[in-house]
Amino acid sequence: MSKRRRFYPFNAEQTVNILGEFGPLVLMFVVNAIYGINAGTWALILSTVLSIIMMLIVLRRLPVFPLIASSVTIIFGALTLVTGDAMWVQIKVTIFNAMFAAFLFLGLWLNKNFFMYVFEKTFHYTKRGWDLFTWSFAWFFVFTAVSNEFVRLTFKDDEIYSLFGYEMDGVNVWILFKIVFIMPLSGIYAWFLTRWMGRHHIDDDAVAVASETQT
Repeated sequence: MSKRRRFYPFNAEQTVNILGEFGPLVLMFVVNAIYGINAGTWALILSTVLSIIMMLIVLRRLPVFPLIASSVTIIFGALTLVTGDAMWVQIKVTIFNAMFAAFLFLGLWLNKNFFMYVFEKTFHYTKRGWDLFTWSFAWFFVFTAVSNEFVRLTFKDDEIYSLFGYEMDGVNVWILFKIVFIMPLSGIYAWFLTRWMGRHHIDDDAVAVASETQT
């Protein structure tokens, strides 16, 4: 493993996905603090569209999960603009993450590992490795969904809170929570999981032999 990969194990696709997920949130935080929720939501929607375009330019294709997440963000952002209620942007995270976690758990229960089905031709790991990866990933989505609801319900949109010497409304507290806590935690988790999955890696030669045997 190269020195760069040791300290930054993410490839171009993963990097674009991370920036596409949290870049619009950072922009929304800044714009919402200055101009209000409507302007902040427009910033979120437009930067999400821009992130989709960047995926096409950098990756020359649209990854399924980031595309779904971005589409959901645009839909719920539009609902916030129509209703004037920031709840729609906030609750999107809870709904999407909870549904995806349930989908992964269902796949494990039916012995149809989703990640293994999609990525086994690209990444070669044992079945136990894929199952542990999916199980861990599903619980991480549960954690983010629950923590998102806790912050959303604890900090009201129409109240002002003093944090770190700054006064901000509930929406900005929620965005700050995702930027300061969820974003670093997601990066650390992805880094740890990438290194941990190396224990379950199948040697490429063994994969080639197995493929020849099947044919």
